[in-house]
Amino acid sequence: MSKHVSISPSEAADRLAIRELIEAYAHYADRRDANGQMALFTADTRFVVYMNAKDPKPTQELHRCEELAPVFADLNKYATTMHFLGQTTILTLTGDRGTGETYCMPHHLAVDGEKRRLMIAALRYYDTFVKIAGEWLFAERLLYVDWIEDRILS
Repeated sequence: MSKHVSISPSEAADRLAIRELIEAYAHYADRRDANGQMALFTADTRFVVYMNAKDPKPTQELHRCEELAPVFADLNKYATTMHFLGQTTILTLTGDRGTGETYCMPHHLAVDGEKRRLMIAALRYYDTFVKIAGEWLFAERLLYVDWIEDRILS
């Protein structure tokens, strides 16, 4: 982690914009707005999922923004979701590029008649951000699943 004696107003604005980008991703996910989510990525984005964070081999790897649509649409199988964001650490930030790590605990509620099941996951995102025409976007998003818990609800 870095120590800041002072940062420029421009850097502060970029850091805030990156945090808002991350928050918009969760917001659109919880509202099932796949188009909104996809608009947060570059056309040639790279999205990689590691369902086992300790396994160096990815479970899924996508290389274009349009390939994200079915991934985001998969959330429609849940009655509701809520993505709780934890800390976001900006690891590097230089001009129009940056990297960062965000912790997230999504809660996904599935309902089947009278049966309700809650899936909670511990995720970490390692992101590469780019600023294009004044807007921060995800150029790469690596999703690591540390653990998943399934609960039967009454």
